[in-house]
Amino acid sequence: MMELTRKGEYAIRGIVFLASRPPEQVCLLSDIAAAVDVPPTFLAKIFQQFSKIGLVKSYRGTGGGFVLGRTPDRITLLEVVEAVEGPITPNRCVIKEGECPRDTSCNVHPVWVDVQQQVRDILNSVTLQKLAQR
Repeated sequence: MMELTRKGEYAIRGIVFLASRPPEQVCLLSDIAAAVDVPPTFLAKIFQQFSKIGLVKSYRGTGGGFVLGRTPDRITLLEVVEAVEGPITPNRCVIKEGECPRDTSCNVHPVWVDVQQQVRDILNSVTLQKLAQR
């Protein structure tokens, strides 16, 4: 993944909104979806994924909804992006070791590895707290 899909964009919008709310405020999915202009059914699927890995906590029933799973300073943009988009890969040769038969002899392979690491480092340096304060 180097280009963010609509799903990734929606995921970021939804979770940044949640990060901007008071910590204990449970937000209805419909309110989050309306606030960030994302179809509720689409956002529901994204937040289910987030819930499975602990990025958000979900509460069922009356007064149910979502809160962040951790404080916004402890959730990075990298985690959010990779939760919905999968690992960041500028080229298929860096998906996993041995994926490309030329990864040990190719002059460009180290460049792709470097690009991947730099993109990951940048996204990992941005927390939801930073994004919610903007």
